Amino acid sequence: MPIRTENKDRYPANWKEVSRAIRVGRAGNRCEKCGAENGRPHPLTGARVVLTVAHLDHTPENCAETNLRAWCQKCHNGYDARHRAAGKKQRAAARGGQKELKGVNG
Repeated sequence: MPIRTENKDRYPANWKEVSRAIRVGRAGNRCEKCGAENGRPHPLTGARVVLTVAHLDHTPENCAETNLRAWCQKCHNGYDARHRAAGKKQRAAARGGQKELKGVNG
């Protein structure tokens, strides 16, 4: 999953190596939840699988192996859905309930 700009500093400097160790080393390039193979069509969606690393506690600073899972985008998005919805709600509240306008010059 793409890392939100405001969260980039929360990841360790060696995040690429940590992520690779989980995805390739531990998971063997397969989703640890559904078994979908990285780079191949997903067995359910048919979309090309991009293996990601999920933080079970949604805390990027916590890179303990027990907190990390190599998941395909479908499994990662499903796990994160409630957390993302809550974050979206918080960001909207911080803006005073106003939605961001994209592509508008002002």
